[in-house]
Amino acid sequence: MKLIKSLTILAFLLILMCALAACSSGSGGESEGNANDGEQAKDGSSQEKVKLVYARGRDTTGATQKIVDSFNKSHENIEVELREMPADSGKQHDAYVTMLNAKSSEIDVFDIDVVWPAEFAQAGYTLPLDRFIQKDNVDLSKYNQGALSAAQFNGKQWAMPRYVDAGLLFYRKDLVDQVPKTWDELTAQAKKLQGKKGTDFGYVFQAKQYEGLVTNVVEYVASYGGQILNEKGEVVINSDDTIQGIKKLVEIANADYVPGNITTFTEVESETAFIEGESVFIRNWPYQWALANNKEKSEIAGKVGVAPLPAGDEKSAAALGGWMAAINKYSEHKQASWEFLKYLTGPEGQKIMAIEGGKAPSYTPLFEDSEVLEANPFFKNEEFVKGLDAAVSRPVAPNYQEISEIIQVSVSKAIAGQVSVEQAVKNMEKELKAALK
Repeated sequence: MKLIKSLTILAFLLILMCALAACSSGSGGESEGNANDGEQAKDGSSQEKVKLVYARGRDTTGATQKIVDSFNKSHENIEVELREMPADSGKQHDAYVTMLNAKSSEIDVFDIDVVWPAEFAQAGYTLPLDRFIQKDNVDLSKYNQGALSAAQFNGKQWAMPRYVDAGLLFYRKDLVDQVPKTWDELTAQAKKLQGKKGTDFGYVFQAKQYEGLVTNVVEYVASYGGQILNEKGEVVINSDDTIQGIKKLVEIANADYVPGNITTFTEVESETAFIEGESVFIRNWPYQWALANNKEKSEIAGKVGVAPLPAGDEKSAAALGGWMAAINKYSEHKQASWEFLKYLTGPEGQKIMAIEGGKAPSYTPLFEDSEVLEANPFFKNEEFVKGLDAAVSRPVAPNYQEISEIIQVSVSKAIAGQVSVEQAVKNMEKELKAALK
């Protein structure tokens, strides 16, 4: 009897130990950095082939597919499938929200616009990347700092930048002898050169009540040392610097050297006026260079120069544009997703995107890469690179669309003379604080 009793106790202890071991090995399944990929190899991929889905809007250049093919070839244990999302960024945004709000794991890595990171982080759609970055010693100092900051929220990095856009100043080289360094110098030259060589205007930019106006507001405000929201997400718009910056924007929007209907101008109207030889200067995105030098479309091909936007009292500042990539928080393959994201947004992926897609890298050492420069001679222009380095992000907030609407309406009223700049700033301060509660 004693023998049977001892054996029974021993069997019970063995079962208990096995159960505890199983629980221990399964713990952490919900941790942010858990790969959920099964047995892991040293390169972070799975011993069994992991299949990932990478979602992004349509890429007509074919560069993205080449990045995917290159990654798949060099990572035999991970296979990435490219899924095309709607080309319209608004529809793409809504498709992601619908999918992720349902906690879907059907996509693993996906592209996001520069103004989405805070929204997606707040909603719990994306995975913080800090642990992966630190573990793999990713050198963030080699990335465009404006682009990096746009993906930061509550002290964490929620996405990695793929490529960047930034506002730049383009001008007629056959008219401009010395590029204006400040907004006041731009005003003086725009007045002086208006009407020369068939031009109708001295300067054109985007002043319609839409997102393009917000990017211009950000540039003027930052160039005079002001901010809309600070790094903590607090409303700090009501300052002398911000008021001075918006006053300069309003002054230029109402000047005689810009079109009388400038408040109807988006990128399309601006670029058309410039390439048809109607304006001396234009504020626009980097694509303006290729368009203005296209001999089939432009009347000023070969006569175009580029420079950073003029400075206010503080500095030259350019609104940041471009796209990033993030990891779906509900992905079942988080470590493998990081391996692809690291490749996609690192030197390998960005080099392919620069050569095949013509996109300006956010990984700055690529501006010294001979193959990248051969494919994009424009990147050799020091003034172009300086302009990108001057990029600042738009207000980082989880409800950015609402923030943008408040700025659009108030600044449009100031341009129209319906309210003073001081009153417009007070109105924005009150409405922004209410929106961010």
